[in-house]
Amino acid sequence: SAAFWAHGACQLCNVGVYLLSDNWRTVDNRELSQRVCALTGASAAHRAKRIQSLWSGYGEVVRMRLDGHAEQSVVVKVVRPPGGGRDRSHRRKLRSYNVEMAWYRDFSARCTAACRVPAVLGLEAVGGGWLFVLEDLDAAGFSGRRHAMSEQEIVRCLQWLGSFHGTFMGCAPDQLWAVGTYWHLATRPDELTAISDRRLRDAARPIDTRLSGCRYKSLVHGDAKVTNFCFGRAGVSAVDFQYVGGGCGMKDVAYFLSCLSSRQCEASADRYLDVYFVALRQALSSEMDAAAVEAEWRELYPWAWADFDRFLAGWAPGYYDTNTYSRRMTQSVLSAL
Repeated sequence: SAAFWAHGACQLCNVGVYLLSDNWRTVDNRELSQRVCALTGASAAHRAKRIQSLWSGYGEVVRMRLDGHAEQSVVVKVVRPPGGGRDRSHRRKLRSYNVEMAWYRDFSARCTAACRVPAVLGLEAVGGGWLFVLEDLDAAGFSGRRHAMSEQEIVRCLQWLGSFHGTFMGCAPDQLWAVGTYWHLATRPDELTAISDRRLRDAARPIDTRLSGCRYKSLVHGDAKVTNFCFGRAGVSAVDFQYVGGGCGMKDVAYFLSCLSSRQCEASADRYLDVYFVALRQALSSEMDAAAVEAEWRELYPWAWADFDRFLAGWAPGYYDTNTYSRRMTQSVLSAL
């Protein structure tokens, strides 16, 4: 169908943002190619490969080859939510794509090489859906994908997180989640109700209050799992910013370390925290009291574990019961309360 669109330029990173009036769920490959060309200025765009589907059938991520453009290929995230959704989960997902668009439009250009993210070539908010045209990280040298990490790869991800939190320390989460992470208590009342451990259920709000009330806040990635990092020889780049928002950086760190086994955490978590805080200090501005930030956030580390445990206890109780390191962190918080 013919597309009617109005163009506006992002002041920070000069990215074209297009608002279309037609139904995005009906777009075909030809129209997708036309829209990618309109956003990037390429003379032609060809669908090359489907990389993956989006969670719950909300769209897909594809690689496209470009003609007449400095970038020979791009990665395109096509969000087409299923019709008829009215529940809380559906509304949360829709909000998450608005947040991700705001992130790429207004914040991503501030990331340094130490907390690398894909460059933005174009963004499009369409009636009922979203389109993200992003740098192809494979072509940029970050083609590695992992489910299990080497020691060096764990360190690089923690350095990325420290640099990211340091870069955005004190940044207001305008148009992002006021409190980042996909498991934030206010967005997960169903999981809270499902928790069988009454002691943990009753502690959920005090834990959230303690974390949200910290003095030093940054932006958190919100879904910093291993599969959202792309690995290269020189470091890592991160993707998937649907749940980026304000908060304590320990939420990202605890969640990332939950990708490891209990045995790995018991043996190495203290050392991994040291790696993270070195990177955080290096990224903080000279006006920031780095020692005070580190002191507060180290104290909140077990609270971040307990916060994620609270979510898992209602969403995936089997996993919650088997991670002994996580349980130990949570029990220390419950005892403190």
